Amino acid sequence: MDTVYVRDLRMDARIGIYEWEKRILQKIRVDLEMAWDNRTPAASDDIKDTLNYKTAAKLVMQLVENTHYELVERLAETIATTLMQELHVPWIQVTVGKPGAVRGSSEVGVRIERGNRQWQASM
Repeated sequence: MDTVYVRDLRMDARIGIYEWEKRILQKIRVDLEMAWDNRTPAASDDIKDTLNYKTAAKLVMQLVENTHYELVERLAETIATTLMQELHVPWIQVTVGKPGAVRGSSEVGVRIERGNRQWQASM
């Protein structure tokens, strides 16, 4: 299976469990890897046949802008579920990082995988 990816998508989020975190915007970083059969778009050269990474990124930004998340785990799960349902992605890996959240580290976060990586599209 082929992979479509978005790396280092940075945005401000309302995320965190502490009261002070609920009042501020914090930087987060999102990476996406999504399984997709790219043979059809490669043959057609038509954006309609692709898993449009711009559409995926916009969906993630909307999810982040519209909701406060207590945990990065919930945000990662929401991203995975939404992209799988809305874009019909059979497998996804989502990484959500909070730069500077732990003193002494550059970033902390979670990485999750959902779906079937071995999925094959019918041709």
